[in-house]
Amino acid sequence: MSQEHRLLKFEPLIWFLFGQGIMIGSILMTSWLLVVGILHPLGIVHPDALGYERALMLASNPIGSVIVFSILALPLWKGAHHVRHFFIDRGYAEYDGTIGALSYLVATLGSLLALVAVIRL
Repeated sequence: MSQEHRLLKFEPLIWFLFGQGIMIGSILMTSWLLVVGILHPLGIVHPDALGYERALMLASNPIGSVIVFSILALPLWKGAHHVRHFFIDRGYAEYDGTIGALSYLVATLGSLLALVAVIRL
């Protein structure tokens, strides 16, 4: 069984993770950049709202841990999918199995590291 054939078995899961990565990257990361990059420097957001203790308290909560894990892991899957299709578009379709396997392996390892980091909080 070729690597490309194995990837086809996981294609629905990969597309799900890719879609969630787009949602996280488009909605949550944009909101975070708005708050941290614009509203906080302008003084609209109170400085204590972005304090370390408050962020740790949020990340230590089970729901907050899921959110932090999602923010860390899901964009990796989006990026892996984009890398795979970038190489396909550039004419390396014959290496799709290898490129896909490597890019999704990197996303998997990054997701596992994110899980370990969130659990250690």
